[in-house]
Amino acid sequence: MKINQQKTVQVDVTEFRLHIKVADRFEGVLKDAQGEQVCGFEGYVPDFFPGDHYGDYLILNINLETGQITNWKKPSAEDIETMINKGDDD
Repeated sequence: MKINQQKTVQVDVTEFRLHIKVADRFEGVLKDAQGEQVCGFEGYVPDFFPGDHYGDYLILNINLETGQITNWKKPSAEDIETMINKGDDD
């Protein structure tokens, strides 16, 4: 005889891993300390973003308790300059 039974199991969920395909439709804005826009950017996901994104994916790991992105690495000044220069090309 087979019966259906449900069990409640407590799970400690701590992280949400988000993979979003944006292809070459990524858009971003850089703002200065006063909140003024420095540059807008459209195109592929910038190289300094986390994960093996191949320019087409946003791969972000988010701590559910704090809302912080846990796999983010601070971009270098060169990374930001490259993003600004690519934004100027559009």
